[in-house]
Amino acid sequence: MRSRNPVFSRRGFSRDNGYAGFNAAPQAGGPAVATQGNPYAQGTQGNPYAQPAGNPYAQNPYAQQDLQYGAPPQAPATTGRMTMDDVVVRTASTLGVLVVTAALAWALLPVDDANISRSYGIGIGAALIGMVLALVQSFKRKPTPALILLYAAFEGVFLGVVSSVVDNRIADGAAMQAVIGTMAVFAGVLIAYKAGWIRVNRRFYGFVMAAALGFVLLMTVNLLFAVFGGGDGLGFRSGALGVVFGVIGVILGACFLALDFKQVEDGLAYGAPREEAWFAAFGLTLTLVWIYLEFLRLIAILNSND
Repeated sequence: MRSRNPVFSRRGFSRDNGYAGFNAAPQAGGPAVATQGNPYAQGTQGNPYAQPAGNPYAQNPYAQQDLQYGAPPQAPATTGRMTMDDVVVRTASTLGVLVVTAALAWALLPVDDANISRSYGIGIGAALIGMVLALVQSFKRKPTPALILLYAAFEGVFLGVVSSVVDNRIADGAAMQAVIGTMAVFAGVLIAYKAGWIRVNRRFYGFVMAAALGFVLLMTVNLLFAVFGGGDGLGFRSGALGVVFGVIGVILGACFLALDFKQVEDGLAYGAPREEAWFAAFGLTLTLVWIYLEFLRLIAILNSND
């Protein structure tokens, strides 16, 4: 299982079969999910978590036989597997760190004319550190909770400064509007996913990743033109064109949320290790930050055009 978000990742996908769980037939007697290419499938080949065929406790040295009453072996309690509670707790912890550091940055880094350059510089520095930490975690095979929480802390500083700038200098109440918009997208995608209106399959994954790659490359080119040529670059982040690309950014974020939900669903179905809940928290945090920033940019553009 791996994060399906703007930081493209490698683990959790089969080089031959695409997205885990999209190609093989469902297991008989199990959840309606595929096993081919899935790191947590309950087959015996190549799966470190697989159970032996037949009696799953046949090789368990702790299985007890009640000889007096002839009772069958007692199945041990399943431990070390990821649960929904694990995902919720770790996601809440990561988002909690992000919110706390954002609030501190808002309160302690003023954005008035005398301090905005210093505060903005600290915010950009925190964003760069957060990006490096996110990339390091994205290429690690196992989640590192300290690394994920550090990313959330530095990203929170950046969000606090940027939100304060937009809220105090461009559009009053912009931060709260962006938060409400992000929550609305999250709730909407979750409802649509659970209702089956969004079907996350191999084609969906390929389309989202191709669109996201093109979007990021286009925004990078626009940024380079803005830095070296001055002004708004190619104009992709201002005016009517900026609104269009802002809406596209929000839609891409919603698609990444669907991929994150699929990640969690597969991890629960295939018995992923408990530590994988940190990957789910990391992916959801990245995606929610993406959506929040796109909403904040949209609000800034719409108010600057008034």
